[in-house]
Amino acid sequence: MVIGLLVRGSLVAGAVYYTRRAGVWGNTEQTDKLYNDVKDQLRPYVQKAKKQLPFEVPQLPRVGEMRFLAKHYYNEGVKNSFRFVHMLPCYAGRGLKKVKDTFEDFAKSPAIAASEHQQQQPATK
Repeated sequence: MVIGLLVRGSLVAGAVYYTRRAGVWGNTEQTDKLYNDVKDQLRPYVQKAKKQLPFEVPQLPRVGEMRFLAKHYYNEGVKNSFRFVHMLPCYAGRGLKKVKDTFEDFAKSPAIAASEHQQQQPATK
């Protein structure tokens, strides 16, 4: 368990270190330069793949579009996180009630549970 934690921690630290050196966490000019470099490096492979695929591949988004999408999805993630935290007491209450009801059902003897089940069903003619 400890070794697995150390391996995962090392992988996360390495990923953060590498992305920081690449310019992902830098200012906007560094990030734009990194995006354009990656796009330029991928272009030959995309052209080669386009020839082999039976459908049209869309263009990579422009930097402005990427900024808009990143801001939009970041904001949606923040809103949904706060919505979840806001609803957490309700979710916890429902979950605890379900657990309580389940334990109460297990606590009853099978004969009592079966007779209650039959009483709850409407009589049919």
